[in-house]
Amino acid sequence: MSRPFVRFALSGGVAAAINILSRMALSQVTTYSVAIVCAYVVGMTTAFVLMKLYVFEKSARHAGSEYLRFAGVNVIALVQVWAVSLILARNVFPLINFHFHAETIAHVIGVLSPIATSYFLHKYFTFGGPNVA
Repeated sequence: MSRPFVRFALSGGVAAAINILSRMALSQVTTYSVAIVCAYVVGMTTAFVLMKLYVFEKSARHAGSEYLRFAGVNVIALVQVWAVSLILARNVFPLINFHFHAETIAHVIGVLSPIATSYFLHKYFTFGGPNVA
């Protein structure tokens, strides 16, 4: 495994933990579905900062442009996270009679689901292009 991918996975792990903890807190004041989306924005912003600082090489793009590209990639990932989380929590887990922290476990699986595709999209689209020495 390459070092950038390991740093990506570790940074993503920190952001995922923040995402999941903020979803748990937000679920106290809103619906599960809305909390997933709001928490995703918190986790995504955390991930952007960590990836920019520790994972990908500096590019010639302005940070605002990179953040917009990062957000674009993460909209795709959000759809996947949201769908996986809801399908597991609302359909699969009840079908198999799994109730132990079902929403949290479904959300953790959902958050982990786009790791490989997100890495390559961020590497070549978000932070790719001409590097600055």
